[in-house]
Amino acid sequence: MSLEVEDRPSVEPTKQLKRQDSLYGDAEKVSSAKYHGSEGSWSRLLQLAFQSVGIIYGDVGTSPLYAISSTFPDGIKNRDDLLGVLSLILYTLILIPMVKYVFIVLYADDHGDGGTFALYSLISRHAKVRLIPNQQAEDAMVSNYGIETPSSQLRRAQWLKEKLESRMAAKISLFTITILGTSMVMGDGTLTPAISVLSAVSGIREKVPSLTETQVVWISVPILFALFSVQRYGTDKVGYSFAPIITVWFVLIAGIGMYNLVVHDIGVLRAFNPMYIVDYFRRNGKDGWISLGGVILCVTGTEGMYADLSHFNIQAIQISFNTVLFPSVALCYMGQTAYLRKFPEDVADTFFRSIPAPMFWPTFITAILSAIIASQAMLSGAFAILSKALSLGCFPSVQVIHTSKSYEGQVYIPEVNFLMGLASILVTITFRTTTEIGNAYGICVVTVFSITTHLTTIVMLLIWRKKFIFVFLFYIVFGSIELIYLSSILTKFAQADEVTALLKKHDVRRIPGVGLLYSDLVQGIPPVFPRLVQKIPSVHSVFLFMSIKHLPIPHVVPVERFLFRQVGPREHRMFRCVARYGYCDILEESALFKGFLMERLKMFIQDEAAFETNSTTEDSQTCSEGSACPIVPSGQSGNINSDLVEKEKQLIDAETELGVVYLMGEANVIAGPNSSLVKKVVVDYIYTFLRNNLTEGEKALSIPKDELLKVGITYEI
Repeated sequence: MSLEVEDRPSVEPTKQLKRQDSLYGDAEKVSSAKYHGSEGSWSRLLQLAFQSVGIIYGDVGTSPLYAISSTFPDGIKNRDDLLGVLSLILYTLILIPMVKYVFIVLYADDHGDGGTFALYSLISRHAKVRLIPNQQAEDAMVSNYGIETPSSQLRRAQWLKEKLESRMAAKISLFTITILGTSMVMGDGTLTPAISVLSAVSGIREKVPSLTETQVVWISVPILFALFSVQRYGTDKVGYSFAPIITVWFVLIAGIGMYNLVVHDIGVLRAFNPMYIVDYFRRNGKDGWISLGGVILCVTGTEGMYADLSHFNIQAIQISFNTVLFPSVALCYMGQTAYLRKFPEDVADTFFRSIPAPMFWPTFITAILSAIIASQAMLSGAFAILSKALSLGCFPSVQVIHTSKSYEGQVYIPEVNFLMGLASILVTITFRTTTEIGNAYGICVVTVFSITTHLTTIVMLLIWRKKFIFVFLFYIVFGSIELIYLSSILTKFAQADEVTALLKKHDVRRIPGVGLLYSDLVQGIPPVFPRLVQKIPSVHSVFLFMSIKHLPIPHVVPVERFLFRQVGPREHRMFRCVARYGYCDILEESALFKGFLMERLKMFIQDEAAFETNSTTEDSQTCSEGSACPIVPSGQSGNINSDLVEKEKQLIDAETELGVVYLMGEANVIAGPNSSLVKKVVVDYIYTFLRNNLTEGEKALSIPKDELLKVGITYEI
C-alpha cells in the first residue's frame, strides 16, 4: 500500500491524498465479468448443446422405458385409452418441460445460475427477505447486482416488496420452500441413480431369468459406486463421455418410433387432438385420475434443465431440447402407442417388445447404458444448487471444486457426492425394487415443479414486472396441472402397487386354499396384512380382503350383497370384497356364506372378462376409416377369454375344496412403562375389561373355530 501526494495548490488538501489499496482495486474489478456462454461463437454454443444432451436429458430421455407400462398397471381395458394417455403425455411434455422451463423459467437465472436457490437469491437482491443478516447497502453498488428502485408506476412490485420485507412469516415461508425445493433436488439426485441402475440391471433378467433379486441388487451396487466415482472429473469430461451414448439412444428410439408408426397404426397421430384427454377422463373417472401417477414419469428429470443452467446456458439448452430431446421422445411414445393398438397384451413390457428383432440387442445395450447415465442430470444440478446455497451462507462450509477453466459454473462437491452416493447405495440395498422408491421419486419431482412455479411467479411480479394477466395465467395453468399430478401421486387408493411391493419384498409364496382377511377398511390395505406377510411370508392361492358393511336400509337383495374389485395384477388372484347387509338382515351360516361368496366371485371374474371382450369388439368397430385396425378377431378373442375364465373358475373351485381360512386382526393396547397411574388403570384394566366382555368378531360372523386364524398386534401408548 502506498500514499501519493501531488503538489497542486489549486486542489483542496482533502483531495490531495488518494488511497491506493490492491485489495480495494481488485474488489472493484467485477464489471467486466463474463458468464460462460453469455458471449462466444456458434461453435462454443453447439459444443455446450452437445454436452447438455449427455448431462441433462438422460433421465427424461429414458422415461419411455417405463412411463406407459406404469400408466396401465392392470392392462388396457379400452384401446381408445391409449390415445387418451398418449395425448396426456404429449401435452405434458409440451407444457411442463418446453413451455414452462425452456421458454420461461430458464430466463429466471441469477447471473447464469439456475435452481431453487438461484430464484431465492434473485428475489433477495430485490427485496430484503433473507433470514441470515448478511445483506449490506454496499452490495447494491456492485455493477452486476442489478437492483432498481421501484417507480411510482410499478405499484404492484412495490406492494409485493413491502409485504415480503415487513412480514416475518413471508420471509420464513420463502426460505422454507426454497430449502424444501433444494432437499427435493437432493432427493432426486439420490433416488434417480438407484431407480435408473436397478431398472437397467433388472432388464437383464429378461434374457437371464435365473438372476435373483438379491443378485440384481449386488450387481447394481458397483455400478452405482462407479457412477459417483467419475463425478470428480467434472461436467466437461463427463458430458463429452456421456453425450455420444445418449445421442445414439435418441436416434434409436426416434427410428423405432417411426417404424412402429408406419407399420402398426399411423392413426395415433390423432392424439394431438386434446379431446382424447377429455374422453379418457370421462370414460375412466377416478381410475383415469390415479393413472396420472404413471403419466408424470414422462417428465422426470425436467428440473435438471434449470438446475444445470450454470453448467451450460439458455441457448444451448433450448437448442438441444427442441432439436433432439422432444422430437425423439415424442416419436418413441407415438410408436409405442401404435404398437399397443395392435398388441395391447404387451403393455407390461412395451418398450422392449416393440423393438424390431434385428435392432433388439443394440437397443437393449444402449438402453442399459442410457438408464445408468440418466442420473447425471440431477447429480450435476444438485452440485450447482448447493454451490449457490453455499454462496448465500445457507449451507455448511464444504469444498467446492471448479472442474472447468472455460465454464465457471461447472462445479463438483466431494463431500456431497460421497453422502449422496452412500445414500443411493443404501436405498438400493434396503428397498431392493423400484416400486417403493418410485413413489417417493414422483413426489420429489412434482414438489420441485410446484416450488419452482411459486418462486417464478414472485420473480415475474417483483423483478420482471410482467402484466398481471400473464402472471395469473402462468400461475393458474402450471399450478393447477402440478396440483392434479401431485394429488394423483399422493392418493391412498392405488393399493395394487402396495400389494405387489409387499409380495416381492418378502418373497411371499402362495399356499393352497382360500384366505379371507377381515377388516373394517373398505379401501386401502389393512395394517395387519403387512405384518402377516412379514412374519409368515405366505398367502393363500386365492385371497380376499373382506369387509362387512351395514347399510341404513332394512334389507339388501342377495344378488347385490357382494361388491368385488381386483387388487393388483390378475395373476395375483387377490380381490377386495365388501359384503353389504341391511339392519334387518341376518348374517348367513359359515357354509352358506362361503358357497354364496365363491359363486359371486366366479361371476365377477366372468363379468370382468366379458367387459374386456366387449371393449375389444367396440374398438374394432370404431377404428377410423382408411387406417389399419389390426386386432384379434372378436370371435377368437372371445374364445380365448372364455378359456381363461373357465380355468380361473375351476381353480377357485379346486382351492375352495382345499379349505377356506378366515384371518382376523386382533389389536391389543397397553400403557407404556413411563405412563401415569391413571393411564395404566384406564388402558390396562378398564379398556381390557370392556374388550374382553364385548362380543368377539368371529362369533358375530359365525366363523368355525377350526377355520379361524388370528393375527395379533400390540400397540403401546
